[in-house]
Amino acid sequence: MKGSTRGWLIGMAIMLLLLSACSKKEKAGAEEVNPELPEENDEIVEVEEEPEEEPEEGAFHFQAPFTGVLTEEEPWSRPVLATINNHPQARPQSGISQADVVYEFLAEGNMTRFLALFQSELPDTVGPIRSARDYFVHLAKGMDAFYVAHGYSPDAQKLLASRYVDNVNGMQYDGTLFKRSTDRKAPHNSYISGENILAAMEKTNSATEITKVPQFSFHESSEDARIGDIATTIDVRFSSDRNFISTFSYDAEKEMYNRVVNGIQTVDKANDLPVELSNILVLEANHSTIDSVGRQAVDIENGGKAILFHAGIAKEIEWRNIEGFLVPIENGAPAKLIPGKTWIHVIPSYSGISKSVTYTP
Repeated sequence: MKGSTRGWLIGMAIMLLLLSACSKKEKAGAEEVNPELPEENDEIVEVEEEPEEEPEEGAFHFQAPFTGVLTEEEPWSRPVLATINNHPQARPQSGISQADVVYEFLAEGNMTRFLALFQSELPDTVGPIRSARDYFVHLAKGMDAFYVAHGYSPDAQKLLASRYVDNVNGMQYDGTLFKRSTDRKAPHNSYISGENILAAMEKTNSATEITKVPQFSFHESSEDARIGDIATTIDVRFSSDRNFISTFSYDAEKEMYNRVVNGIQTVDKANDLPVELSNILVLEANHSTIDSVGRQAVDIENGGKAILFHAGIAKEIEWRNIEGFLVPIENGAPAKLIPGKTWIHVIPSYSGISKSVTYTP
């Protein structure tokens, strides 16, 4: 009997040990199911998400393609290239203070005309508008600009009639899109408004957004450009006629050039603002006279010698036609300009820079 009782007690002890072990395993298993649950006394730490950065108001993220000036908004507008009369009786002209670039070409004889390029802004009034030349049309085509003129040479007429380039001409819209001023006599009194240029683009089903960008390069500041010969006064001569000799004077405080012709400063008739320039370029190109009126054939394709003035200094460089744009070249790459407006003279190679350009410190 005693042996039987002792055996039962031993059996009970073994069973209790087994039950205790099973209970511990179940508890451990339950704890492993949710190992990440905090205990009652643990604090829950909330992690705050960092807000996404918003663009700064007034930040300049874009660069105007023809001036290099930084802008808040993307410069999407299609360039407009307008032929502007430069006869003494057509001065002062309207809209030229707002042009990104002004090209000055011989048109007939020793008289020049301006091709004013507007991309950053379009003036309220542009003019007096004058007639086209074939090399004006080719320049507009090269940069895919909307071209504005009033009249045309025979060669230019063929190009415009074939819609070689999107354009509007005062010969078809005199008195409607083009208006005559009463203070001047024809052909020095034809004007077009910025509003009517946009209307002409719509009327001719022309694109309104930029499609080609020039390979221009720009310094970050004028301090980076001060390597070259000192040149604070510059004369550029198309002929011995004082009406077609441009004198540029450098204002070191403004870091800009003013333009004077025959003793008269170049100002904008529409707003009375002077034309102020960051860069002056002179490009040599082959010219030849093609008729008795003195009209010219001008080679804008093959490049040549050039000289660049900015920041009060002069640099002898060259130029090339790159994908339709007349681009200044230095050491095989686009020469760096100073951000701002540019005046470009295209002079005959037979006179050349050595005879047509002088400058003094």
